[in-house]
Amino acid sequence: MLDTLDRSVQPCPECGTEIRTDPRFVVWCAACDWNMDPGEAEETPGRLERLRRRLARQHGEKLLAEVTAGETLRPRRDGASVLAYTIALAVHGVTAALVVTGILLVVLGWGSALPLVGAVLLGIAWPLRPRFEQLPDDEPVLYRADAPELFALIAEVAEVVGTAGVHAVVVTVDVNASVSTYGLRQRRRLEIGLGLWEILTPQQRIALLGHELGHYANGDTRHGLITANALRSLTTWWYLLSRIPQPTLGEVALNALYLLPRCAVQGVLILLDHLTLRATQRGEYLADSFAARAGSTEAAMGLMDRLLVGGSAASALLREANTKQVARSGNPAREEAWRGLWKRLAAHMDSLPQSEYERQRRCSALRGHSVDTTHPPTHLRRACLLTGAPTAAEVVAAPERQAALDAELAKVRETLAREILNDR
Repeated sequence: MLDTLDRSVQPCPECGTEIRTDPRFVVWCAACDWNMDPGEAEETPGRLERLRRRLARQHGEKLLAEVTAGETLRPRRDGASVLAYTIALAVHGVTAALVVTGILLVVLGWGSALPLVGAVLLGIAWPLRPRFEQLPDDEPVLYRADAPELFALIAEVAEVVGTAGVHAVVVTVDVNASVSTYGLRQRRRLEIGLGLWEILTPQQRIALLGHELGHYANGDTRHGLITANALRSLTTWWYLLSRIPQPTLGEVALNALYLLPRCAVQGVLILLDHLTLRATQRGEYLADSFAARAGSTEAAMGLMDRLLVGGSAASALLREANTKQVARSGNPAREEAWRGLWKRLAAHMDSLPQSEYERQRRCSALRGHSVDTTHPPTHLRRACLLTGAPTAAEVVAAPERQAALDAELAKVRETLAREILNDR
């Protein structure tokens, strides 16, 4: 399904400058920024979210100033990281204390109400327990034997980054990519969203691998097993102690009882969030530098631009799914629509006008846009990549390698295309 292009010209209502419009995207003026960000007023983040965004911008600007001044980004264990790790251990200590106390009350308190209290404590401790991610059952998972060329490419990029490769690759339909660990042995997992992979050039894909694998090498404490689970536990505490809306008389008393513990949990959560945020932001800048080293500065910038307009890719996939649902049964063209899905997506993204990229860049600077509140604002990441001389690629996407990668991912492409179009 290729978009029909119907571009026209109109004057800007603010400054009169000629605007070339595309009906698929927001009409705006590059000369005076008229209508550049019509959706800005729709966002109403909460207090904690606003604090995180403000800190993300502050830390991002400070780190960018350091890089601009000639300081080299590198993984760093500072006092904030040590304090964050100590607080995280204390949070887990509270969970362990609940478990131990609960077990003792259940075992030693027979003949009284103590076992009931112990059971309550164990019930509270259960959602607070540390979690070990597992590989998904509902997404394709590739191992080295399934995709030797892909794993060889990952290993080559990992060597450039200065880390090891991964044990498994999870492929999804998302316009995203990420790395994590899974299981008790904390094996490495790379998640690749075909919604992103398929709209990148071969060199941009290498930059993507460099960025994601760089997270294993950048010393980010926030996403480590201890700190990440502590943040999850604190968030769970915050939920358990949250204020009951429109309370009854008895619930008013309960809200009052929860007030001080809730404030304490919120304070610790904000503190731990603040202590880990700078290291996480540094880690993102480092991951961007690894992307440039592996795939080139040009490819890393192209990757960032694609991520900026990733919403258009997600919308295109949604339109494909909706079109398939309303298509008449028995239409051969629609019944076999999954075959060209990824090519149509790439063609759609290639048809995006440069004005839309520029609009998204300006919006990112205006809003302080970032992937999430742990990332530096995107416009600061772009500025950091442009600091200094451009970097050449250390890993090159040869045509024969690309052909081999396409062959290895062919079955996964078909599976996920059918899933999107509900054509299994």
